[in-house]
Amino acid sequence: MPVRVQSVGDNTELRAETRDVSTNGVFLYTASALVKGSDVELVLILPPELTSGEKCWVCCHACVLRVEQGPGKSFGVAAEIRRIDVLPEIPMSS
Repeated sequence: MPVRVQSVGDNTELRAETRDVSTNGVFLYTASALVKGSDVELVLILPPELTSGEKCWVCCHACVLRVEQGPGKSFGVAAEIRRIDVLPEIPMSS
């Protein structure tokens, strides 16, 4: 599942793909390494299994716990979710 990653206090935005998501943490792959201990904001869609039955957009405030070499030139990043804010649904224009 695609995710947008932004370091807190930095305007740099990265694109990533999640491997695992839970209410407490996330593991994702990104092309750039993140710094262990750094605070990040993740914008993604939570699957119905983690919500009240419907997928929804959220902004997760998280702390990077681990960074490892991923497949190819990517990096695997494990982060602990500290807060989840549900984002308003944005209607698609036709």
